[in-house]
Amino acid sequence: MKNNKIAISVLFIAILIVGYAVIKSFDNENPTVTEVNNNVENNTPVIETESEVLNEAEETVTEEETIKETEPIVYKFIDQKAPFTSQAPTGDWDDERQQDGCEEASALMAVYWAQGKSLNSSTALREILGSSDYTLKEHGEFRDISVDDTVNWIFKEYFKFNNVAAMKDVTLNDIILEIQKGNVIVAPMNGQLLGNPYFTPPGPERHMLLIRGYDPAKKQFITNDPGTKRGEAYRYDEDVLFNAILSYSTGYHVPVTRTEKDIIVVSK
Repeated sequence: MKNNKIAISVLFIAILIVGYAVIKSFDNENPTVTEVNNNVENNTPVIETESEVLNEAEETVTEEETIKETEPIVYKFIDQKAPFTSQAPTGDWDDERQQDGCEEASALMAVYWAQGKSLNSSTALREILGSSDYTLKEHGEFRDISVDDTVNWIFKEYFKFNNVAAMKDVTLNDIILEIQKGNVIVAPMNGQLLGNPYFTPPGPERHMLLIRGYDPAKKQFITNDPGTKRGEAYRYDEDVLFNAILSYSTGYHVPVTRTEKDIIVVSK
């Protein structure tokens, strides 16, 4: 009987030991809220490290984009070979319509280029005088014609040509890019800043010409400048031409108040 009691006691103690071990094991596998919070806090550095990696990746992408943005654009040589006329096709510079006919002549060259037409002096004279007479009759002016009025009065109304648009406040690169697209440009100028030796000194203060091409090797624009009979394919250094752009108003020597540079883009 005594032996049975001892055996039962030993068994009871063994059960207690096993039970304690099981409970302890369960506690280890299921941490308390405090322990969970501690573990989350202990893992925080890992999360920060991942964030840092992401930031470094973003910085790398940004650096690559910056490099791409700063890579120089490679321009190609372009010359559209638009037909040429001076604004006084037969040399009659005493005719005020021809003396002030640079807008009409520039628009004429651009339209005939877009339409694939050639020009001779008789055709040019007819069109220059015709468009000049038209703007005088319909709008009361033919001398200095602004960019917007050249687009509307001469291109659209007189020539019935619509592949044309005024482009405002342009940069040098804007002009080059339009040439690269295969367009030609009619641009208003302070002719006295162009330094053309064939102008009667000091040159026209308000002038308009056609930009037909660009030479990236020499950084020059190729123009048809109607202000001289020697103006076909006449070249101006890009900075000289850009600095000379003058957005003058319609009228006669109206004071210029705008510093922005506007042009006319013509496409086929």
